[in-house]
Amino acid sequence: MADAKYALAPSTEPPPSYEVTTSIPVKLSESKTQLPRAPLPLDLPLLVSLRGRRVILASASPRRRQLLAQIGLNNLIIVPSTVPESLPKTLSPFEYVLQTANQKAMNVYSAQIDSPDGEPALVIAADTIVVSLRGQILEKPRSEADHIAMLKGLRDSMSHRVYTAVVVMAPLASARDPGYALESTVEETTVKFAKDVSDEMILSYVRTREGADKAGGYGGIGAILVDRIEGSFDNVVGLPLRPTLSLIEKVTRQDDDIVDEFAEAEEEES
Repeated sequence: MADAKYALAPSTEPPPSYEVTTSIPVKLSESKTQLPRAPLPLDLPLLVSLRGRRVILASASPRRRQLLAQIGLNNLIIVPSTVPESLPKTLSPFEYVLQTANQKAMNVYSAQIDSPDGEPALVIAADTIVVSLRGQILEKPRSEADHIAMLKGLRDSMSHRVYTAVVVMAPLASARDPGYALESTVEETTVKFAKDVSDEMILSYVRTREGADKAGGYGGIGAILVDRIEGSFDNVVGLPLRPTLSLIEKVTRQDDDIVDEFAEAEEEES
């Protein structure tokens, strides 16, 4: 029997298409209630040095943009990668997600390095995949039926894993071959759906269309399906912030490291 607690109200209109997901404008309330003030950006010298420079996010994901804004990278230039995501699913999840993120970063970096607006100070690329308990790399749902089946499968399995690969690139002022610094990482989070999630709740979530453009078919308010996670939450959202900040620090310091190497070499020769 259907769980009455999650029964859907009858609807005379079909849900939005999986081919085109549109957003409906919402008018703000005219009440005088003030929204909470956003926190000030992190005052780290590394992030301060990037303000006003061309920092490119090689992704159209609003979630990744929001996460980077939370640490103070607000004026990002959005340049989605044009490289097709066609790697074979026979690769291990680690190899698949890392190679995909690398391709995205190289695609955007190569297109922007000779831009009339100037070379980028930084290119940040990422790729996120959901992997079932059996090791299957899950795509974005192709239809409502596929979406429902995907979420039921994740609920009925013991757990699944979310991998996010992050690649950060920056040009080297020294022009040492290959002319850029590149650092990468892959983060893994284990997610377990709640066993008491009903079919009606899954259908209700699917019809919000929030998960229609996400690998694994959920995100955001899809948290209502989750019992617990082991690992980083922002990794599940699509960009682990602490590792990303570490990669930014590594690539921006490589020019300094090269200068130090040359200075040491000159001292040894003299």
